[in-house]
Amino acid sequence: MLSVLSYGRLVARAVIGGLSQTDSRDYSLVTASCGFGKDFRKGILKKGMCYGDDACFIARHRSADVLGVADGVGGWRDYGVDPSQFSGTLMKTCERLVKEGRFVPSSPVGVLTAGYYELLQNKVPLLGSSTACIVILDRQSHQLHTANLGDSGFLVVRGGEVVHRSDEQQHYFNTPFQLSIAPPEAEGAVLSDSPDAADSSSFDVQLGDIILTATDGLFDNMPDYMILQELKKLKNSNYESIQQTARSIAEQAHVLAYDPNYMSPFAQYACDYGLNVRGGKPDDITVLLSIVAEYTD
Repeated sequence: MLSVLSYGRLVARAVIGGLSQTDSRDYSLVTASCGFGKDFRKGILKKGMCYGDDACFIARHRSADVLGVADGVGGWRDYGVDPSQFSGTLMKTCERLVKEGRFVPSSPVGVLTAGYYELLQNKVPLLGSSTACIVILDRQSHQLHTANLGDSGFLVVRGGEVVHRSDEQQHYFNTPFQLSIAPPEAEGAVLSDSPDAADSSSFDVQLGDIILTATDGLFDNMPDYMILQELKKLKNSNYESIQQTARSIAEQAHVLAYDPNYMSPFAQYACDYGLNVRGGKPDDITVLLSIVAEYTD
């Protein structure tokens, strides 16, 4: 039978042993992007980090790495509004806030909220709507903090399996949650969600974890198993390898989007609603592919 003193020593050793195994290194994300607009301009960025009506950003600050993707709602084009202006400005504003240090790593919804309210305060209203997904890696805590509004999203892959992912938010079929700014006469008639409605999560990452952040143009055309097959091609964490794999994923999704005989995830989803749909879903596609690595200056 152990004495109280002996038991105390064992506990102390266990605690010290546990502490010695804690990874004190800072982590960072090595990230590459690729995408395609529906206008077929392969991999060409339009007005900054934009593929068609999609937009994205990759930003670093002292304490964190931050990613964002947004998908401008194309229906605004029917009213003479360029949908890419809203999504692109939203992402540029979020990027600037991060670079200025005006954010808290554990609150990606705070970044989204601040960016959206800056748009609301513009003297000249920037009309439009967009989904959005913000992903933040806190370098010291090794936690991935996320906020996803709508049907863009992210996957965390470890050991060839999806270990964490965003939840899609839809009001009804093909109508995702979205941030909006409408003209005064249309307020109340245009679907608009609060940034606080975003699905938020925190997750402990490990070195070597793969994080894929993308708009619905990817997820509507490629099921998980296809994405995982492509990610097997990623052999190391150097930028060139990540960029090549990101392009491979985006290219495959782009090809499938225009295959009329392919039973895409979007078509399967439509069938669940009793709609007779087959084929891919032509759409803008944005892919940000990241690997968690040890931070280096």
